[in-house]
Amino acid sequence: MMNSVRVVGIVGAGTMGNGIAQACAVAGIQAVMVDISEAAVSKGLATVAGSLDRLVKKEKIGEADKAAALARITGSTDYAALKTAQIVIEAATENVDLKVRILQQLDALVAPDVIIASNTSSISITRLAATTSRADRFIGMHFFNPVPMMALVEIIQGLQTSDATHDTVKALAEALGKSPITVKNAPGFVVNRILVPMINEAFFVLAEGLATPEDIDAGMKLGCNQPIGPLALADMIGLDVCLAVMEVYLAEFGDSKYRPCPLLKEMVAAGRLGRKSGRGVYGY
Repeated sequence: MMNSVRVVGIVGAGTMGNGIAQACAVAGIQAVMVDISEAAVSKGLATVAGSLDRLVKKEKIGEADKAAALARITGSTDYAALKTAQIVIEAATENVDLKVRILQQLDALVAPDVIIASNTSSISITRLAATTSRADRFIGMHFFNPVPMMALVEIIQGLQTSDATHDTVKALAEALGKSPITVKNAPGFVVNRILVPMINEAFFVLAEGLATPEDIDAGMKLGCNQPIGPLALADMIGLDVCLAVMEVYLAEFGDSKYRPCPLLKEMVAAGRLGRKSGRGVYGY
């Protein structure tokens, strides 16, 4: 297993992919970002440049640092560009069939000792690993949004993931200036497993008329030292996403404690999805 990772391949130039590329580049690691269209790749590169510009304005980095970081990122529409990477991170849309298709393409392309990681937030790492010929060198590397700002990375070991693979990926996360936590494979891993049922419970409290949305959020902010209340956070995440996650937990665990709140289902049915639709628990 390689000691230090010099080149990281990233599949997907969207929000998560370009954030991971930026984190690599700022840490002095080459990033090769691949997406299906030139437009997607260009947009990803432009997002990184804009993000680094803001860091320069805030005097967090200098112009020379920005130029050096940008020089470490290359974009391509050709998977063959990933051949130089020691680790490839898949950061495509959260869709099982799409991810499996990408992972099998990568598996056939990159050298046998290359680690493949998925940035999935919900799909079983054990299941994804089983679709490749390198299940022992497959792992979950779940970054949090916005990637350049958020310190956390959940490192998820599938049933087949080797300790050597885990150690290499943990060292990479630390090299990126992140604070990794190690997690076994299970629906929602650790953070979302605790977070989304808490949001669901906040909807039960709201549905029972125990307090106003503002007071529920104020209570959790001031009483539990959370930077944002659970209902406002649900609006940011998207109520449809929260509902989908709860439905996965209910199906996977078969435990009624994961029953989605009827009010949450009702609001999603009404199209009140949060910030993205202009109205959720709050109006935007």
